Amino acid sequence: MIESTIPSSFPRRKLTVVGSGNVGATAAFLAAQKELGDIVLLDVMDGIPQGKALDMFEASPIQGYDVAVTGTQDYADTANSDLVIITAGIARKPGMSRDDLLATNVNIVVEVTRSIVHHSPNCIILVVTNPLDAMVYTAKRVSGFPRERVLGMAGVLDAARMRSFIAQRLNVSIGVVSALVLGGHGDTMVPLPRYSTVAGVPITQLMDEAAITEICQRTADGGAEIVKLLKTGSAFYAPGAAVVEMAEAILRDKHSVLPCAALLQGEYGVDGFYMGVPCKLGGRGLESVLELDLQPNETAALKCSLESVQALVAQVDALGHF
Repeated sequence: MIESTIPSSFPRRKLTVVGSGNVGATAAFLAAQKELGDIVLLDVMDGIPQGKALDMFEASPIQGYDVAVTGTQDYADTANSDLVIITAGIARKPGMSRDDLLATNVNIVVEVTRSIVHHSPNCIILVVTNPLDAMVYTAKRVSGFPRERVLGMAGVLDAARMRSFIAQRLNVSIGVVSALVLGGHGDTMVPLPRYSTVAGVPITQLMDEAAITEICQRTADGGAEIVKLLKTGSAFYAPGAAVVEMAEAILRDKHSVLPCAALLQGEYGVDGFYMGVPCKLGGRGLESVLELDLQPNETAALKCSLESVQALVAQVDALGHF
């Protein structure tokens, strides 16, 4: 184990990232830069988390952050974490859908969740591993935690992609663009142009239907587009940044409203499944789900997305881990 130890007169928050691949390492580095707490980077690969943790520590004098960074294979080093980000799992390759990852990644998430819960029974879990909606469902079932403490990262990423494409099309600052994407994290996600704006003006007033359709489709295909370009991996900068935005909202009790995969209990007419919806996040994790008034076509699209999620969950249940 390699650890940077910085003396402190006050207790720090502790954040564990499981998986030291591109997404996990990016998330750990961004969390360190924001000084969200001391960072533990865990992986089954010997030397990889240790080396990356040391590299991050050596960047601290340049970036000006004061946090401890630990790389390890031992879950004991994650004990008493306030928040755990799960990125462990195999990544997509060209031609693979997120669903193709299911069987392998379920086994990984089951093992990771059991180990995390054993050492940090009071933590909040954020899942990034794909297929996201099935993996966060798996973590919820294995952990036995209340829904407030098990969330999935999807909507922040999907909305960020949509915001980027809108800003690019209209040649405006990304800072004035907002977007909202509901549903499962996959081909059936539901971008909502009516709730996507530029300086408060809905994009439905700023571009024609063909342009909006193109942006919505590119948003749904955003991950696959990057996989095709990279050829040997999948996106990591934007996913890492997205989950850190969620982590910051929780660890700093910001009461931020972000689109996240949450276990629905009657909201949007859905019960017992994880779906991407607007969530208020604070120190206790999920504080509330915001329900929007949807038009019939949006409701129909959300139902289609739910059916896709239900099919994935059925595959998870059939594996017999619970």
